[in-house]
Amino acid sequence: MAESVGMTYQGFPLMRKDKLTYLGSMADEYIVLLQILDTKTENGEEIASKVSVELQRTDPNIRAKDRIVKKSEKDGFYTALDVGVVWLKRALNQK
Repeated sequence: MAESVGMTYQGFPLMRKDKLTYLGSMADEYIVLLQILDTKTENGEEIASKVSVELQRTDPNIRAKDRIVKKSEKDGFYTALDVGVVWLKRALNQK
């Protein structure tokens, strides 16, 4: 039986729950958390207008507050997603 592959972006797995989107794998040292902070309606569709981006460590032994390595707010989901991918690639290549 073939293994089910979920959504990916630039080779990283994406998982979404309501207004939270996780980029990366919990098996890696880092992930990116994208949180939609504000939305606007455009052409009858609700789109993200302000998004928080966080590069986080996945180590469960570190306090949640101390897991955040970098944090920023961006206008638009895809801008935030692209920033998150750059951060994640750099963090995972620093090993």
